[in-house]
Amino acid sequence: MNHYGVKLAAGALAAVITFSGLHIDVMASDKVTSVLPSGGVNLFLVKDTSLESLQTSQTGAESKIEASVTVADIQEVMNAASAGTQAPEEDLFRNLVIAQVNRYVNIRSLPSEQGEVLGKLYDNSVGTLIAEENGWYLITSGTVTGYVKAEYCVTGESAVELAREVGSRMATVNTTTLYVRTEPSIDAPRLGMVPGGEDFLVLDETDDGWVMINMEEGDGWVSGDFVDIRTEFVEAESKEEEEARLAKEAEARRKAQEAARASQAAQAAQQQQAPVQTPTQSTNYTVGEGSELGVAVAEYALQFVGNPYVYGGTSLTNGADCSGFVMSVYANFGVSLPHSSKSDRSQGYAVDSLENAQPGDLICYSGHVALYIGNGQIVHASNSRTGIIVSNVNYSNKKILAIRRIF
Repeated sequence: MNHYGVKLAAGALAAVITFSGLHIDVMASDKVTSVLPSGGVNLFLVKDTSLESLQTSQTGAESKIEASVTVADIQEVMNAASAGTQAPEEDLFRNLVIAQVNRYVNIRSLPSEQGEVLGKLYDNSVGTLIAEENGWYLITSGTVTGYVKAEYCVTGESAVELAREVGSRMATVNTTTLYVRTEPSIDAPRLGMVPGGEDFLVLDETDDGWVMINMEEGDGWVSGDFVDIRTEFVEAESKEEEEARLAKEAEARRKAQEAARASQAAQAAQQQQAPVQTPTQSTNYTVGEGSELGVAVAEYALQFVGNPYVYGGTSLTNGADCSGFVMSVYANFGVSLPHSSKSDRSQGYAVDSLENAQPGDLICYSGHVALYIGNGQIVHASNSRTGIIVSNVNYSNKKILAIRRIF
């Protein structure tokens, strides 16, 4: 059984309280084509959360917004929050607005295509419905409040099932290390161990507090006392946030490229003075096409196929875990990455689809990270049984949470 808090519903009601009966700026949107932004996620449905107030920006145009819920509705949600009761999943999802477009739909300052573009609601991203007006939805999503064209979004009953598809139920380990068991019982055999702070995809939850997560060794159970559970959705990105993100990503890419070239030059000079024998890439694996640096990363990583997996390790020869492997491969190119599969989900910049992935890209799964080598394959430190191996990118029907490019 899934348990959801009242944060989303309360936020929607707070938005209505804020706007009802006031004259304010509002926003609108139309369908456009672009690439997805970062793999970061902004909106959470979490357990035991309190009401939040809604902050909005003023633009200058004015429009009367009518309340979409009653005072009784507001009081009901507030009473539920104070009593610690849980709103049903359907009630929370029914108030979402979910974009269904090729790339994104604009969020505008007026319910018209002549309104100023304030941000973007990307495909499968969500907002909270405030009101409906002449074929436009007034929503709040992330830091953006404005109008989106209703024809490019779904809400109400249509949003309930879709929300389960586009949202990711995630569990974050809140203790140092945590055993994963084959059954929801402390007496069940151990399947493996996971580190604190890591995120895992939730597959199931029991009434007595056990949570099934997806990890590299397979699907196993952990006690709900040692994980924080939430449902993640991607939210809108404001115009200012997009500009800042693109600038930050461009600077990070420039620095990574400079570091890689400097590292390669230093290694070449060192080898000229004292040639070093390095492992040769196996002829069984073919690296696909991509950037020069990305291909070099993939080729370098393949040299270590067959070496052992070691939990917490970072040695490419004596043993590494998944993020330790990725970290050490990129360290050879002068790039510093975190020793955390969760943190790897926010490194570099986002690649919008597997079809656009290139060698050297980070493929991020539930509690796992790998390096793409092209042609639908990855190289990764899989687990203690298999070590560092090459697999199909969709091995064991693993769900890809993010694809990140460093160079």
